[in-house]
Amino acid sequence: MNAKEKAIFCWSGGKDSALCLHRVLRAGDYEVVCLLTTCNAHFHRVSMHGVRVELLEAQAAAIGLPLEKIFVGQPSTNEEYAAKMEAVLRRYKTLGVETVIFGDIFLEDLRLWRENNLAKIGMRGLFPLWKIDSRLLLEEFVALGFGSILCCVNDAYLDETFAGKKIDYDFLNTLPPHVDPCGENGEYHSFAFAGPIFKQPLRIRVGEKIYRPIEQTHPTSAVCPPSSDAAKRPTQGFWFCELLLEDSPTT
Repeated sequence: MNAKEKAIFCWSGGKDSALCLHRVLRAGDYEVVCLLTTCNAHFHRVSMHGVRVELLEAQAAAIGLPLEKIFVGQPSTNEEYAAKMEAVLRRYKTLGVETVIFGDIFLEDLRLWRENNLAKIGMRGLFPLWKIDSRLLLEEFVALGFGSILCCVNDAYLDETFAGKKIDYDFLNTLPPHVDPCGENGEYHSFAFAGPIFKQPLRIRVGEKIYRPIEQTHPTSAVCPPSSDAAKRPTQGFWFCELLLEDSPTT
């Protein structure tokens, strides 16, 4: 029996990553050697999503895969992100890893950017969800019994009431028509806490909601490039919903 090809999974912690990982593990063609996530060193949270690193670590432990974290500054630059990402990927390449898996669905510019950077170091990207209808993906996600909650909401698309909502059929049916069901244009981000990839679900609770305006000195990031699709109005900021483990303190 031939050994499986080793791969790194570029992990956001959200629903697209969770569904994509489920598909990869179910297909059985790759050995996922680690989940790779970019975090903010100043806030000790997942970049852009705002989820605490301790939740990310608990999530990886519940899934049963090693977690590799890349810490960038506040604010970060594309150059810093690219350099740190390249260093980590080169280290894994020496261990026989040549493939990086992403949960992207249809952002052409982002895929090209990822592929170009990987090609520079002799690696390739794999995109198992590519060009699949995002509504069908979200319906599959819910039908499989995944649990996920909105941790970050873009105010150009959704209001404060969506922050902290669980992703279910009711959520899907109440989304405004201009919002992609999977939030592929950056409408929202989520955190997965239960489902078929978890050895046991995480017990989490919703804390306070915090609004943060866009920092005009650093409006974009290599970690989450802006979409070319215009929202109905410009993004002014984001609603973040604090998520906590059930046995953790409130602060």
